[in-house]
Amino acid sequence: MAKAIRDGAGKFSYHYPFHATIVTCHGKGKDNAMAVAWHAPISLNPPLYGVSISPRRFTLEQILEANAFAVNFMPLKYAELVAATGGSKGSDVDKFEKFNMEKEESVKINAPILKKAYAAYECELYDHATLGDHEWCVGKIVTVHYDKMAFTDKDLLDLTKVDPALYISGENYVTTLASSVRHLERNEYGNK
Repeated sequence: MAKAIRDGAGKFSYHYPFHATIVTCHGKGKDNAMAVAWHAPISLNPPLYGVSISPRRFTLEQILEANAFAVNFMPLKYAELVAATGGSKGSDVDKFEKFNMEKEESVKINAPILKKAYAAYECELYDHATLGDHEWCVGKIVTVHYDKMAFTDKDLLDLTKVDPALYISGENYVTTLASSVRHLERNEYGNK
């Protein structure tokens, strides 16, 4: 494989794909939803999950006001919904009404959970910091919603039942193939 070297980050897309998620929140008197591709688990104890949001987004104002948000993991068949929530402004439009988004009640926070998500984390805002041109919002996961049929008995996503929406940058979405899954024991391979 021929490799190139360049200064800086280039198009800043070499780290994709990322799971396409929709972050939901309630603040400023309304529910809102926004596509977020930059997110990550941070800690198991306590259970922390982070999302990166531009300070220009209405969603950030709402999260900071409410001290809470939810992360909704979407299947590929709803990629259009992910794109729609990322391509419209929550300060200007009710995205739930405009895109006919069905919501479920949260248990411990005041943020809607998307009915079409196969899993969702309810997060209380644990910390936030400005890092470069984005705000890193860290949530403590207080409740998990999930479709039992979407997961195996070992709590792994069952790719024969769900095609997760993955964002690969440039407004492109893909998914995984169940046949591509390889189980590799770290200890076995680490001791070779």
